[in-house]
Amino acid sequence: MKRILPVIKFKFSLPSAKRLESEFHYSTSKKLTKVERAKEPKRTEIINYLISFLDREVTYLEIGVRNPEENFNHIKAHTKYSVDPGLEVKVNTADFPMTSDGFFEALDNGDVLSKETKFDVIFIDGLHLANQVNKDIENALRYLTDDGFIVLHDCNPPSEWHARETYYYIDTPAGSFWNGTTWKAFLKWRFNPEVYSCCIDSDWGVGILSQKHKIGNSIAPTNIFYEYNDLKENRVELMNLIDFDQLKKSLNNA
Repeated sequence: MKRILPVIKFKFSLPSAKRLESEFHYSTSKKLTKVERAKEPKRTEIINYLISFLDREVTYLEIGVRNPEENFNHIKAHTKYSVDPGLEVKVNTADFPMTSDGFFEALDNGDVLSKETKFDVIFIDGLHLANQVNKDIENALRYLTDDGFIVLHDCNPPSEWHARETYYYIDTPAGSFWNGTTWKAFLKWRFNPEVYSCCIDSDWGVGILSQKHKIGNSIAPTNIFYEYNDLKENRVELMNLIDFDQLKKSLNNA
């Protein structure tokens, strides 16, 4: 005879919105979002400053455009190009409607522009995952002028929720705000003595890499497993987190 076990019912309930709002980590993360959104300057001003600093006719490349009114249309470069596969927009206005991998492969093959093309400023704001960002940096360096700049958005996530790997987990204190794991790719290059680097403490963290301009020396690899709590406790040193005026001083005093 088959023994029938009794059915045990468990009662549970999801935390209410009011309770979540009062929970420390939840409320703190939401406050950090407000603080970050209020910071100035935005990436556009920083990029335009770097363009003006070079003091010549600049060729600019933007990887990950989405809405060009958010940044691309306001960049004051003599020549500029945009790359975006158009997955997040109804109408893709990018000059090269493709992925960044596809663009650099086409560039290597001479199918777009020219193999001899060099960019003075390259802004990377595509897929916010460390592996892809790192590939974009590696490819960008191959086509960057000797004194050019690579600029990255989303390098300084204010909380672990903002630094989640999956964008679609939006039922978090960060909501739909997502920096992804871009910070890990930037930190990897902070460990590289072949480049100078810094991160402007504004607009979710605007990272800058240069092969020539001494904007920040590399550091020894101290967070080799890329743990967020380590970043949280040591972000000033790890990211070389500075303000916009400090960037200007370092460039003008070099």
